[in-house]
Amino acid sequence: MNACPGSDLHPSPGPDPAGTADTAEPAAVRLSGASVTLGATPILNQVSLSIARGEFVAVLGPNGAGKSTLMRTILGLVPVSEGSVTVLGRSPQQARGQIGYLPQRRGLDQAIRVRGIDLIRLGLDGARWGIPIALTGRARQRRHSERERVHEVIELVGAGDYAARPIGELSGGEQQRLLIAAALVRRPELLILDEPLDSLDLPNQAAVTALVRRVCSAEQVAVLLVAHDVNPLLGYLDRVVYLGGGRALVGGVEEVITAPGLSALYGAPIEVLRTSDGRLVVVGQPEAPHHHGHRHLPQ
Repeated sequence: MNACPGSDLHPSPGPDPAGTADTAEPAAVRLSGASVTLGATPILNQVSLSIARGEFVAVLGPNGAGKSTLMRTILGLVPVSEGSVTVLGRSPQQARGQIGYLPQRRGLDQAIRVRGIDLIRLGLDGARWGIPIALTGRARQRRHSERERVHEVIELVGAGDYAARPIGELSGGEQQRLLIAAALVRRPELLILDEPLDSLDLPNQAAVTALVRRVCSAEQVAVLLVAHDVNPLLGYLDRVVYLGGGRALVGGVEEVITAPGLSALYGAPIEVLRTSDGRLVVVGQPEAPHHHGHRHLPQ
């Protein structure tokens, strides 16, 4: 288990947690003593973590813990005030073309007539200027490869039955599958999903989580999934990053989401309970209570 500098926790002995210490391949994401301040407010404080390529990692914590700030830092949209951040061995700005990003979904109006397949194509064509008047042989080959890739990701996310329908007519789970396909279509090496389970019912949460696990394995893409609640993700994750008080705790679910670990992270007594059906409940969080996460409850 990793702990960022300044915490009361200490990393366990053993190999580099991301498995990158002795290999030539750089980590998908590496933060070393990274701090972020927005205005005069410190958000992240000397966070260190390393995510390997092909890992499925959840970023957890209550509202205001810095989850979105961490994602924006990895995307190169927010600078660090100290420490360093590398993505795929480069600066976040240099690696941005290899990152697939799905922001928080605000809902898609039923009046939207854009088809799912057209939305996915935007993931390929959105950065292009104009339409070629005459396609060369190379351009035709590229277009053929792109069409194949669009159909490939539609099948990968299991959206073949409804990809040709207007996206505004689809259910929340169907929309989310198509949005994930759009983020995947350019073959990213890192996929960032910001609260993709929000507003979905429990069956769709389970289905989307299983889909992300399958994508992670099939595409060998590192996945960072921001969530309030670890419970829909149990059994699918490689590791978790738990944020609190500007710091981060990194490791397996059973390592990180424990009473001693979270109490040390927050500097306050925290209880972790497991219900009869295996769900985790975190009790006693010092921040203002919120009602989405692991059912965080006020003291």
